[in-house]
Amino acid sequence: MFVLELSYVAALERVEEVLGEHLVWLRGQYEAGVFLASGRKEPRDGGIILAVGNDVAAVRELVKSDPFMVAGVCEYRVTQFYATNVAAGLEQYRETVS
Repeated sequence: MFVLELSYVAALERVEEVLGEHLVWLRGQYEAGVFLASGRKEPRDGGIILAVGNDVAAVRELVKSDPFMVAGVCEYRVTQFYATNVAAGLEQYRETVS
């Protein structure tokens, strides 16, 4: 599993110009089963996405396709972790460490 942390590197006005395209991209990743949750940070200087998977290279390639990245308004920090404990209802996302 991954925590994807977006940090804006452009003025919020520029981010807002690309937000609609970013939301369409997010929706596609939810439909593909890749993203579990997402939202903006407070203060509003970026956002967080929880993503499933175990291929860090594939996730790094995926974030390059985010319209925010294409437009140069954000940078990503990709952190992989093992969800060895999960809340009730999320058991399908429990991972083991070998």
